[in-house]
Order: sequence, then C-alpha cells, then structure tokens
Amino acid sequence: MANTLFLRLEGPLQAWGERARWSVRDTSTEPTKSGVVGMLGCALGISADQDLADLSRALRMGVRCEREGDFLTDFHTVIGGVISAEGKVKKDTVLSRRTYLCDASYLVALQGKTELIERLSKAVQKPVWPVYLGRRSCVPAKVLYEGEGDFDGLLDALQRWPYQGKLVDEDDRLRVVVDVDAGQGTQRRDEILSNSHRVFLPRYTREHRIRPVTLQEVD
Repeated sequence: MANTLFLRLEGPLQAWGERARWSVRDTSTEPTKSGVVGMLGCALGISADQDLADLSRALRMGVRCEREGDFLTDFHTVIGGVISAEGKVKKDTVLSRRTYLCDASYLVALQGKTELIERLSKAVQKPVWPVYLGRRSCVPAKVLYEGEGDFDGLLDALQRWPYQGKLVDEDDRLRVVVDVDAGQGTQRRDEILSNSHRVFLPRYTREHRIRPVTLQEVD
C-alpha cells in the first residue's frame, strides 16, 4: 500500500509566494506547502478553510529541486480605490511587482495515510477545478501525477524515486527540502490555518543535498 504521492511541478512560470504582501508578490525558491495544498484543494474540489487546514496537517511534504529555474520580475498596474476621511472613494493606481520562477522543475513527495494518498492520487489525475503552479496564470506544462509508492520517509522517497535527468559525475547533487519536527530545522510560515484570511502556522524544514537514483541505474 502506498504512503507517498509524487507530483511533477513543471511549467514556463511558477510562483510560490511565502512573504507576499500587498503590491510586492515574491516567490520562494521551491514550492510552498500552502501552495501545494491549495493546488490539491482544487483537485479535490474543496475550498473551506477547515478542510484545507485539515488536509495540510495530514500531510508531510518534501521537494526535490531538479531544475531550479531563473527569477523573473513583472510589473502590473492595478487600479483600486482609497476611502477618504469623508467616506468618499478616490481612485488610486498601484504598481504591483510580481516575481516568478522560469522553466523550473520540481518533484514533490507527499506522505500521509494510505486512504488519503489514494484519494489524492485519483484527484490529481482527474481534478475537479483547474490546477495551477502557485498563481492562476502559471499553468502546468506536464501531468501532475508522477506515481506513488511506500517509503520509510521523505528523504528516502526523494532519494529512491528515479531521476529522469542526467548527472554529470559522481559528485553531482540535487537540493531537497523536507519537513522535519517542530524546532528541528528552518522555520517557515506556510502551514495553512485560514486560507481565506491568509493566516499560516509555522512549518519546519531541513535542506539536504542528495544524489538520487537515475533511470539508467534502475534499468
């Protein structure tokens, strides 16, 4: 029985905002858990805060950065309104700066109970709502579902799942970021508490450099 679901996140543009505020929309260097859970919510057809929070807490996530991508910053002109002291709305133009990752490719490993992994596997292969890579303008270039299996942990899963690229020599390593227990790694704030109100809890991750198994070695 599978306890791990693998997703392929690859496209011309991706954007995984971790500290995005108002007119400045950043992107993390790899997919955030809140972004991935939001994508899974689209696949399942759920949007309620409690449902997304429960889904987030039921999963542990690891990311293998197979092609890191380049940063691209785009500028958007947004016309909004400002309410004056007299209660009148005054039109205002805001310049919004948004950063994207170009031509990046990630392998995401999600671990949870067998029943949940089975449910998510079916959903990502036949999503209820369209899925996207962080922002709605970022459309996946490949099928999300890459496979599933049973592994001892996230690091084991990302090490043993075959890498489809080429490693030039024995010293080649890929960057991976995996969930760890609270207080044991780097703190991030991308564990969903309330998606509608943009409230997130701390999550702890640790970065490693690994040499995964390649397709040539599997053959």
